[in-house]
Amino acid sequence: MLRKRGSLILCGTFLFVTWNAILVLLLWGRPPPGPLGEPGPEQRGAGVKPTSDVVGDVLRMADTLEAELERQKEILLQIQDHQALWEPPRGGRPKVTAPRPAVIPILVIACNRVTVRRCVDKLLQHRPSAELHPIIVSQDCGHAETAEVIRSYGDKVTHLKQPDLSDIAVRPEHRKFQGYYKISRHYRWALNQVFKTFSHSSVVIVEDDLEVAPDFFEYFRALLPLLKSEPSLWCVSAWNDNGRDGYVDPGRADLLYRTDFFPGLGWMLLKEVWEELEPKWPASFWDDWMRQPEQRRGRACVRPEISRTLTFGRQGVSLGQFYDKYLRYIKLNSEFVPFTKSDLSYLKEEVYRGNFEEEVYSASLVTFEEVKQGQLQGPGPFRLQYSSKDSFKVMSKNLGIMDDLKSGVPRTGYRGVVSFMSRGRRVYLAPPPGWTQYDPTWS
Repeated sequence: MLRKRGSLILCGTFLFVTWNAILVLLLWGRPPPGPLGEPGPEQRGAGVKPTSDVVGDVLRMADTLEAELERQKEILLQIQDHQALWEPPRGGRPKVTAPRPAVIPILVIACNRVTVRRCVDKLLQHRPSAELHPIIVSQDCGHAETAEVIRSYGDKVTHLKQPDLSDIAVRPEHRKFQGYYKISRHYRWALNQVFKTFSHSSVVIVEDDLEVAPDFFEYFRALLPLLKSEPSLWCVSAWNDNGRDGYVDPGRADLLYRTDFFPGLGWMLLKEVWEELEPKWPASFWDDWMRQPEQRRGRACVRPEISRTLTFGRQGVSLGQFYDKYLRYIKLNSEFVPFTKSDLSYLKEEVYRGNFEEEVYSASLVTFEEVKQGQLQGPGPFRLQYSSKDSFKVMSKNLGIMDDLKSGVPRTGYRGVVSFMSRGRRVYLAPPPGWTQYDPTWS
């Protein structure tokens, strides 16, 4: 195909040169006008009609020549443009066309909260492109007022409705958890719509009670290539479980971590991972199921120092669990970090793990009392060591960070280490050196 196009380019160039050569010869070889200005025999029938004004004839011929040369110049420029597209540059490599930007849809999981408007308004406010980030709102519950709010956005969003609104048969002791079963069913249906019906290759999932930060889209767009290329990662989350004011570094909005804990609350998933999870998707409690070692399989997620989502939904199936004590105080990032212009290769496992462990275990070892009473000396970082489930939970609870564990993994933990700020100093709550694996009985 390239050889054929090259031949066409050469042919066009040849015609251009030949035409102009003939044109010049004809003009130079044109005989002078006959007596009294009459044209010679070679001029009869030519495009420029003779007149008695010899000077005028010459000027008109010049105008015709100039117009023709201009037209030929345009043709040559077009030939050169096509040649630049198809001919390989010097060095023999073919010209590489820039890949099209990835489309990353946003899936909003909705039910019966009319406050979904706050979620969608922020998404629309901060969205850089409707084409690159289509918003899909999937609604369960059949709540008419919520459906009307979603419809009010018109073609700015795609409104899906979960068709199965029936109750789910559960064990008698699980009747109070009916809502969790319906949520899990809805997630499965909605994700199948995204990946199977709409054929997207990735998705960012938010729930209807989340507000997003100004650089929410920038964050996920920058991390998509890393998620695709790094087998040791299986999700990217916008959430820091310990991201309350005073527990994060306000000057490091650009700081990102690997974590072994699945955070959720605004997270990106690839189609390949969904194809792995969907056949065994649980009937309920899908988020805790994601935190089991059988699903995680030693993989990590990326999470930020400062959250890119904020939950405003106190009421829900979890009845506000953790909301009043932790979630309502989460700090939402307010500045724009240009992540797509940053080098994020430090998050690759072979780089990150060694650097992280070096920083943690070279930090000064301190006591719980020194941290609790604000007696740390120097800028830090500092290491506070726990040796058992009970010591972890006691120190966490008393220091104001989340103390629960899922399958042995603490919230935000990476290789057992939880990072947080205490009175402006970095503290690592860490297991002893030589840590190898989580204990699933620590739950």
